[in-house]
Amino acid sequence: MVILRSLTLAGGIAGAAATSQFPEYSQQYTQRLGGAVDALAEVVADFDASAAAVGLDRSAALEQMQGSAFLERRQADMTQTFARFERLSADLAALEGQGPFMRAYNLPRLRDAQIARAAWAAYQPAVPLNFAGISFALLGFVLGSAALALLFKLLLWPFRRRSKPA
Repeated sequence: MVILRSLTLAGGIAGAAATSQFPEYSQQYTQRLGGAVDALAEVVADFDASAAAVGLDRSAALEQMQGSAFLERRQADMTQTFARFERLSADLAALEGQGPFMRAYNLPRLRDAQIARAAWAAYQPAVPLNFAGISFALLGFVLGSAALALLFKLLLWPFRRRSKPA
């Protein structure tokens, strides 16, 4: 039993260490998200300006991008760029100016794989010494401990002794 309690405590500590990093990681993700939205906004504005210069709106300009493999490929690329710009702009609007607890609430908005990889590559773990970091650490400790305790109960369930009825 002492070993299981020690392992459960270790699971709690691991959970605390992992979740305590969320506030800073999510902040870095949000900063990179803002940079990506700015870069995509330039591409979108440039395309829209080129279309307007010849009297077209965006959808009409996209429709005219046909006739060769290159133009059709470029049309598909620009369609994806517009969709990504809209998605990332909505994510940024929901995350910008939010604290770590609201970023956790909006966790599904931290979904862009390209931005997540870049944020993770530059991320440096740190010991959180603020309220948010400690709160996330405490939550991770509880979740990690509970998850391991539940796992051990499930694994040991077939081996537990059954009391005989009197």
